[in-house]
Amino acid sequence: MKKLPTDTYVDIKLFQDDLKDIDQEFIRSIEAIYKISESSYLFMTKDANYVYGKEICKWLSLQHDPKRPQQIHISNDKKIIQVDSGKDFIVVLTDDGLVYLASGDSNWQTNNTLQLISTGNDRFEMIACGWHHLLLLRQDGTVFALGSNQYGQLIANSQSSYDTLVNTGLKNVKIIACGGDHSLALTNNNQIYSWGNNGSGQLGLGDRNERRTPSLVSFPGGSIDSPIKNIVVSMCHSLFLLEDGQIFGCCDGQHPINYVSVPTKIPIENVQSVACRNDLDFSLALDQSSHYYVLGMMNNGVSLKKLDGQLKSFAEASAMVDKSPITFGLTSTVDSKSFIESSKLFNNPISFIGLLNNPDNYDVEFVIGDKRILASKCHLKMSSHYYSRMFSGDWKENSKVVIKDYHYDVYYAYLQMLHTGQILIKQSNIDQLIDLANCYGDEQLMKHCRTFIRNNLNEQTLLTYLPLIDKYQLDEMNDKLVQLTIENVLPEITNNLLERKKNVMKFLKLNLFEQ
Repeated sequence: MKKLPTDTYVDIKLFQDDLKDIDQEFIRSIEAIYKISESSYLFMTKDANYVYGKEICKWLSLQHDPKRPQQIHISNDKKIIQVDSGKDFIVVLTDDGLVYLASGDSNWQTNNTLQLISTGNDRFEMIACGWHHLLLLRQDGTVFALGSNQYGQLIANSQSSYDTLVNTGLKNVKIIACGGDHSLALTNNNQIYSWGNNGSGQLGLGDRNERRTPSLVSFPGGSIDSPIKNIVVSMCHSLFLLEDGQIFGCCDGQHPINYVSVPTKIPIENVQSVACRNDLDFSLALDQSSHYYVLGMMNNGVSLKKLDGQLKSFAEASAMVDKSPITFGLTSTVDSKSFIESSKLFNNPISFIGLLNNPDNYDVEFVIGDKRILASKCHLKMSSHYYSRMFSGDWKENSKVVIKDYHYDVYYAYLQMLHTGQILIKQSNIDQLIDLANCYGDEQLMKHCRTFIRNNLNEQTLLTYLPLIDKYQLDEMNDKLVQLTIENVLPEITNNLLERKKNVMKFLKLNLFEQ
């Protein structure tokens, strides 16, 4: 199981104060972002990976340029699927299951490079960074640790280890998480294990004693009825999100009589997602009505506050708590011009988000590879002529639909549009979205795709969008194509002809005689 995404997208403009000196053309090309620290970032574009900031550039022996991020190369430019960081180090997981680390801390001995953590033939599917240590989840469910062992966050009977993986002994694990100096793991049979620093009761074991071996966490009143969906941890507290939308937490306040050192239910219902980082003293939660909450440590245990406004991401919510926005893992980005809102569906479309991926209220699941999306047939039939026909015919009694022609992210974005009236369109997904719009006969989505292409059609994107314009007969682009041809294409052809005069006759034959 790969790490659950926290934000579907973040508006790149949230980070404009930090990135104001970078060329805007590059900003528009960013497809994913990870904020390492106050002034250091990792960016992904369609074709490459980049870092930006004095700190991260120093770790990689690169010269920081305020106007231009520095490209990094990871063994044939592999795709990064997860990023996490701790104090003075960053770790990335690539799509082939390998893990790389860069650091400014001499303990890690990375020699100012993005160094492969050598593990023989092992392949990993998740990473989690603490303040001074790292957990790695191997694809067979075994958990390994690396880094400082000051509080037993690696395992008992082990010294700190910065170059050799330590086997924690945990198997059958599907999710790992790290706080400041503590570790947690969730197994496939719904059990949580915790170990490491416990000075604030963050291990959920009923006391403040550190643990140097993984210890089973028990919920008050016995077992819980719902499977655990996710675990997230901050510097000194831990949160457990259940599939049924309940959320439990453990931490303490400043006084011994007020601490909550066992998982205790937090009074928010229908929680959809939670977010935190190992260097924070607060966490964020999002319910199915799109309200964000901040949870922190106070003298009476867990504090809880609902944030005002129509916030669109955890990054935006974090900016209301901290002085600047934070990313919670590698997050897709979008320019606000690329995010299109539709007034077609509902007067208040955001209220329907609770019908998407709700395990308590669905009667159809879309299966895409090894992932699934839960939905309500009734809502889809009201929102789309295509689904109205589908679920009135052969699929009427069927609860599972296998999708083979579209990527998971693309199909999820489309279903999200049918629930919220909003659609995220990027250069990397426009070809599949416009094909889906054409196949499903969705005029509203097709209109959004046309708008996106028209707004983003320029000299650099011409070769990308021209096949789509031709295939889907987007005749309304003709005026802009003529303009681009006159201003950019013809001058380039003229220059080429002047440089290669012998081709003039061939050019005239092709363009004049054949006419």
